[in-house]
Amino acid sequence: MAAAQGRLSDGAGGTDDAKEGNRDAMATAPPPFRAAVDALKGARLRPEIEIDPTPAPKRLAPYAYALEAAVVANDEDLADGRLVLLHDPAGHDAWQGTFRLVTLVRAELEPEMAADPLLPEVCWSWLTGALQARGLSYGEPSGTVTRAGSHYFGGLAERPSASQIEIRASWTPREGMGGVPDAATHLAAWCDLLCQIAGLPPVTPGEASVVSLPQRRGPQQSR
Repeated sequence: MAAAQGRLSDGAGGTDDAKEGNRDAMATAPPPFRAAVDALKGARLRPEIEIDPTPAPKRLAPYAYALEAAVVANDEDLADGRLVLLHDPAGHDAWQGTFRLVTLVRAELEPEMAADPLLPEVCWSWLTGALQARGLSYGEPSGTVTRAGSHYFGGLAERPSASQIEIRASWTPREGMGGVPDAATHLAAWCDLLCQIAGLPPVTPGEASVVSLPQRRGPQQSR
């Protein structure tokens, strides 16, 4: 797969704003949510994953924490995405729980892969397979897989055609002791999906390295 189109976040100082907003939210958050966020920060991730906090949506749930990540190899972005942890202590009928994970994952595709009629089903199976491979229990999954193509004309006619795949999904992580989900393993499974859609070979869990948030090598230009 070719490089994804730039980063998901926009604007200088976005990471600093996210840190400040996340700190403010954590100050008043209930213990299960704080524990889940702490688990995200201590997750074991592959070294190809660059990850940062990013501003979380404010209207989806009383408490939210968001991360954005990119798969980077040889200074090239191969895929990127956003993962949002939502928490409603009162519970949510549609979630069937008090936590919800919401994600966006995207990558550019080689033309022959983009033409595969089974591609959407395969991409969705990558998501569910990543969760199952980590032994995670979850419920109420839903989402969309979108395949888009761009063709250029006129002054842009010299650009080659491009295809992109985008996965938007959400699911309810099952809660463990103290009402806390295994957020770190859900993040690891999500990163497995990112690496798979980026075309990287799988690794064994022992080959992952500990990554502390934030983990960014420096600003990169949008492609």
